Amino acid sequence: MSSVPVAVVTGSNKGIGFAIVRALCKQFPGDVYLTARDPGRGQEAVAKLQEEGLRALFHQLDIDDLQSIRALRDFLKEKYGGLNVLVNNAGIAFKVHDTTPFAVQAEVTLKTNFFGTRNVCTELLPLVKPCGRVVNVSSMVSSSALGGCSRELQQKFRSDTITEDELVELMTKFVEDTKKGMHEKEGWPNTAYGVSKIGVTVLSRIQARMLNEKRKGDHILLNACCPGWVRTDMAGPKATKSPDEGAETPVYLALLPSDADGPHGQFLSNKTVRTW
Repeated sequence: MSSVPVAVVTGSNKGIGFAIVRALCKQFPGDVYLTARDPGRGQEAVAKLQEEGLRALFHQLDIDDLQSIRALRDFLKEKYGGLNVLVNNAGIAFKVHDTTPFAVQAEVTLKTNFFGTRNVCTELLPLVKPCGRVVNVSSMVSSSALGGCSRELQQKFRSDTITEDELVELMTKFVEDTKKGMHEKEGWPNTAYGVSKIGVTVLSRIQARMLNEKRKGDHILLNACCPGWVRTDMAGPKATKSPDEGAETPVYLALLPSDADGPHGQFLSNKTVRTW
């Protein structure tokens, strides 16, 4: 078993994920895994980094597929006995003018961004070693979407005692409400991406609380962050930040020094803790 520290970035063959891998290759003292659904695209991305003189390793990962997540889990357990840094970056967004029915957008978006991310956490968080770092890439859209929720929903999402099961119930309800065409009546905002990222931010708060309760002495720090508006396939060419600039906050959180006691359970953008 290798004693080399190991970092994994989900959905990292392009965009912000790729930029995060690039930065970690330069700064993280261990093996860095670039992951992608499509092995061909993943290997291509690794080769691109190689041309820059950087060494990333590849592992297939489709966060919509539990078998794929578990294969990565077993590989990490066997080869490294765990994991030091996990960056949950994989996510999807429909374009603004996409004509796909909203209920379908809601189901597809939450399946990946919330439920897929949650499955990765369920399988990989137990592997995180003492002083490990976990970064869940969320979005400022989660804040604006929270503002668009009814007061009752806002209270639930801001609660310091909400459980993971309750959060899952709410995310499931949103999808069901969109299918019935009554999500606005039920107090939801009109953004599937926004609601999916509310889920990621709140999940991060819950996970941090659980780590405090169950693994207090392990000094694991877990946070959610917004990379900003970044020029990617997802956000388009007009966005204000380059992918490398978008990677700054996630990388900052991934590389918090081992003696740091925070931030933990927070939502950050531009390396700054934001009020949730």
